[in-house]
Amino acid sequence: MKLSAAIITFNEERILERTLRSIHDLVDEIIIVDSFSTDKTKEICSQFSKVHFIERKFDGFGKQKNFAITQCNAPWILFLDADEIPDAEALESINKVVTNPQSTFSVYQIQFNNIFLGKILKYGGWGNLKRERLFKKGFAQYSEDIVHEEFLTKERKGLLQGRINHYTYKDIYHHIEKSNKYTSMMADKMHARGKKSSVFKIVISPRFQFFKSYFLRFGFLDGLVGYYAAKTAAFYTFLKYKKLYEKHNS
Repeated sequence: MKLSAAIITFNEERILERTLRSIHDLVDEIIIVDSFSTDKTKEICSQFSKVHFIERKFDGFGKQKNFAITQCNAPWILFLDADEIPDAEALESINKVVTNPQSTFSVYQIQFNNIFLGKILKYGGWGNLKRERLFKKGFAQYSEDIVHEEFLTKERKGLLQGRINHYTYKDIYHHIEKSNKYTSMMADKMHARGKKSSVFKIVISPRFQFFKSYFLRFGFLDGLVGYYAAKTAAFYTFLKYKKLYEKHNS
């Protein structure tokens, strides 16, 4: 056994089958840690012989991912989100790394195509993103944050060839729903760390976020979707600080 794939899930029927199909021939096992999905996630996973499906109560993204790592049996781990699909070049690059006993690095990043409402975003902070997705077991873990967990390693990082296509949101409703959920968790995270909000942050921070995304990072070059991405990034910032403010003043 050379390569384990790990994915945490909750109601991921939208893209999950495509994700599993894309990596099934590459990996030796697929560890799914599911937070008791109510859609067809479990049914989809049952169709793939390499999937080991584990149900576990959700206690934060960081802890859930670290638990998934402990369940992996291979020396290399490919950690994906359920809506991420490596392209053919990425799959070939991953295979070369895990089959080479003299691999230069123990941690590898890969570039992303962030597909936002049907369009690949190239600007506004969405383009040219690299994230750690392949690493040797024991050489990395995640911070135990409830949301926006950090990838923790002391290793130098290599860069895989190819890209991962990240299918971010099904539609606007899905996007707003996720934003509401994540901003609540962010407010909890910030509150636990003793951070405070203010009227100034609630009013000014969203405006600066829009200016940064749309103008400083050239989001306007992505057209209408770029404008939408910048506006909703600002709205996300507003919700985060407003919810934090309510926690301190309730």
